[in-house]
Amino acid sequence: MPLSSGATVAVSASGELTSALDLGTGRTPQSLARKMVLGSGTGAGKADRMWSDRRTLAASATEDLDLAGVLLDAYGAAVTFARIKGIVIAADDENTNNVIVGAAAGSPWATLLGATHTLTLRPGAFVAVGTGLADATGYAVTAGTGDQLKVANSGSGTPVTYDIHIIGASA
Repeated sequence: MPLSSGATVAVSASGELTSALDLGTGRTPQSLARKMVLGSGTGAGKADRMWSDRRTLAASATEDLDLAGVLLDAYGAAVTFARIKGIVIAADDENTNNVIVGAAAGSPWATLLGATHTLTLRPGAFVAVGTGLADATGYAVTAGTGDQLKVANSGSGTPVTYDIHIIGASA
């Protein structure tokens, strides 16, 4: 199922440094923002697949998200990614434990974090990754050998909840 009007991945950070000076206060605003607006399709600067969910893992539980044909979109259709163009993962503010992303035991999706590396999202933390508009490759998904994104609850005692949004292409 194609995206009707494409998709957007955006992130920004800003702040202002201040310092007391002899004749007042110096202020220096600093910011960094990136925005990627993808058209509908499968080439560079395009996407045709999207999957989002809010998920909860029991204490010490893990799950492997199969990016190639097992996830179901909002209409119940299977989503098969060949390339990931953008991904946002956010741990719930109310979590006690961390959400650990990456290092699936079998068929790990390794083009973002490598096969054995992980990313720790503390309670309330989030991460956003987007490819450049000129990047036709994105983060490749290889069905059967490189399509499992592991997500784990870092500890016992309490569940964790996280939100995930993936934008990509079928070819």
